Amino acid sequence: MFVTHTARAIRFLSIMLISGVLAACGGDKPLATVDQVDLQRYAGTWYEIARLPQWFQRDCYDSTATYSPNDDGTIKVVNRCQREGDEASEAEGTARIVPDSGNAKLKVRFDNWVSKLIPTITEGNYWIIALDKDYQTVVIGEPSREYLWILARQPELNDDQYQALVQVAEDKGFPVDQLERNRTLRPGKP
Repeated sequence: MFVTHTARAIRFLSIMLISGVLAACGGDKPLATVDQVDLQRYAGTWYEIARLPQWFQRDCYDSTATYSPNDDGTIKVVNRCQREGDEASEAEGTARIVPDSGNAKLKVRFDNWVSKLIPTITEGNYWIIALDKDYQTVVIGEPSREYLWILARQPELNDDQYQALVQVAEDKGFPVDQLERNRTLRPGKP
């Protein structure tokens, strides 16, 4: 089990380093975020509606993300998912707000031995690129456009809502043709 976690941590670190180098090359146009996020309203549980495929979420379905403000100005992050035949998988981390971003840009670090050794290298960009005024749907991405999540306060969205969020992501340069919609991730579901 330790070997599996170590291999995952090394792969994650490699991906983050490569993503950082690619983002630094400036090949993509800048990624715009929303102007302002009220973190108290943003707090709570969000359901994953769709995502770009990632190795660390392989075979995950029924994924959620829960955000809770900490007293020190950071945000506690708890990601959960179900995997076929396994108990729910959980990852805890901490997000810190990027200064002068209107709370729309966060740096997230999940708690594992690699992040304890070299914390700033293992931080991932978590940018809020779309958020409805009622804080019911959100699109999360990062500058290299390799990571994308569409989240909602409810486990399902109607097709019009979903397509509108996909369009936002496409307009911002994300490869939306690769999106995996949540219902397709659940075993036995069409």
